[in-house]
Amino acid sequence: MVCIVFEGLLKPSSVVLNLHNEGSRLIKNVTETVIRHFFYSNRNMKILALIGSPRIGSNTDILVDRVLHGAQSFGHAAEKIYLYNYRILPCIDCRRCKKDDFTCHLLDGMSEIYPKLEEADLIVFGTPVYWYGPTAKTKLLIDRMRPFIASGKLKGKRGVVVTPSEEGEPCCGPLMEMFRMSFEYLGMTYAGSILAKAYERGEVRDNEEELKRAYELGASL
Repeated sequence: MVCIVFEGLLKPSSVVLNLHNEGSRLIKNVTETVIRHFFYSNRNMKILALIGSPRIGSNTDILVDRVLHGAQSFGHAAEKIYLYNYRILPCIDCRRCKKDDFTCHLLDGMSEIYPKLEEADLIVFGTPVYWYGPTAKTKLLIDRMRPFIASGKLKGKRGVVVTPSEEGEPCCGPLMEMFRMSFEYLGMTYAGSILAKAYERGEVRDNEEELKRAYELGASL
């Protein structure tokens, strides 16, 4: 039997779970998830997922989909875009984005992506590991996020990283350090990651454990 006592409606810490059945661990986990969203999901989030893999249906794509499905199960809205469908020029360090209206003066696909970044509450960065870092397209996007340093328009937003690689978590250190420092620089909050071991095209589709972890991350956001 599960007994849920609400001692107050302001803080999650005031929720008490009394489980009188040793076999109710699963129910406890589900209940805690529901309670967490009762307190934290008074409004639905807008999630933007950026796919930095050059392949549609890649391991990155599959894992990001699972994260989004988990989030959507709690009513959050999600949009996914493939960066390789956009022409993104490299930052030339002209520094014009630090002045006037804090906008980038390079005219390319980022003109469409910038508003999406501003509107999102949470941003999912999906990229495979290339030479211990993100794909070239992902790095182009990150370099072009410089206008947000001056404008502060990403402050308070949350960021998630999803990355498959041949070795899994052991080779993701440099990439994760880059993302963590970038989030901090932009005033964003790191909200979690999926560092999966997957190399052959689509192989993560058969890895139930990784798919479950990705879904649960999305459901916990």
